[in-house]
Amino acid sequence: AKITQIYEGTSEVQRIVISRSILK
Repeated sequence: AKITQIYEGTSEVQRIVISRSILK
């Protein structure tokens, strides 16, 4: 369960990073 939560958290972070990259 912990691994899944960490994976989901990483996905959210990646989405934010990608969004910022696209905006730039």
